[in-house]
Amino acid sequence: MNVAERVSTWVAVCPVTNIVPFTGVAALINGQQIAIFRLPDDQVYAISNYDPFSRAFVLSRGIVGDRKGELKVASPIYKQNFSLITGQCLDDASIRLRTWPAQVVGGQVYIALD
Repeated sequence: MNVAERVSTWVAVCPVTNIVPFTGVAALINGQQIAIFRLPDDQVYAISNYDPFSRAFVLSRGIVGDRKGELKVASPIYKQNFSLITGQCLDDASIRLRTWPAQVVGGQVYIALD
């Protein structure tokens, strides 16, 4: 079963070209702030924009990179790292952010809502 078969609604967010590779943008979807990150190969990832350590909606402004092959974003405030794939905090195993399936179709970024 692919991602499209597991979700009920895909929401168009923006053209993929609106997101510079290795950066993120914030989108307000159904009252939730979602941070969407783009890699140079146009892969996109969506996690909560809320940083539980600083208690601010800032993760879309974080630094994208990897830790031992794990794609991650570092919070711009206190620098905690979160997996772009799972939302798991790589510095505190007790913290995990919500993630959403994301894809690019026809040059448009879509986020899956359930």
